[in-house]
Amino acid sequence: MKKIKSISILLFLAGWVLTSSISFMGCEPDDGDDDCDTCDLVRKPNIYLYPTETTFVQISLDFPMGGEVITSTPEYNAGWSVTVDPDGMIDNAFPYLFYESVQPDIWQKTSGWLVNKDDLGDFFKANLAIYGFSGREIDDFLEYWIPRLKDDLFYAIYPQTSNRIEEVIELQITPRPDNMLRLFFLIKGYNEIPGSKPVEPQKPVEFLREGYFVTEWGVILH
Repeated sequence: MKKIKSISILLFLAGWVLTSSISFMGCEPDDGDDDCDTCDLVRKPNIYLYPTETTFVQISLDFPMGGEVITSTPEYNAGWSVTVDPDGMIDNAFPYLFYESVQPDIWQKTSGWLVNKDDLGDFFKANLAIYGFSGREIDDFLEYWIPRLKDDLFYAIYPQTSNRIEEVIELQITPRPDNMLRLFFLIKGYNEIPGSKPVEPQKPVEFLREGYFVTEWGVILH
């Protein structure tokens, strides 16, 4: 009898540990809030598509570590199925695909830059070009984000490149692009120079805007 009782206790504890682990990794916001212990909100990722000819394209986002799309334009539902022209216009209505999502916080917070608020416009214009963005992609970023980064005197900016992003947000596109550029910035504001500054990143490998290519930028605010 004691042996059966001991086995029951062990099974209960094993189930509790498994359930707790699943809850921790699941990444669900509390009470509809944007924040939770294991989540980060990626704000306004824009996906720009440039096929070589007018093409029907299917796009989906997968969250291998947990997470979900919380808003989108056009409506994401189970994915986007759209017709894209070579100039990037989507369904004759949208210049890019927009979404926001929650997923676990695995972002790197070591390699980056510390930038004065007054220098943010020039910094992002040059930095986005170095990574491979161009034209309206840069203009859209500056138009949206510079007015929103004004509450602090300094901003630590940590780039999150494709390999890191793919760990938590997989971007599946059919037909598959020849080249794809994904870049998020984790941004944290300070009212004085922090004691620990970011370490200057290495210069990125040149992105080839050739053939059928896709670009995406987004921001995580801390």
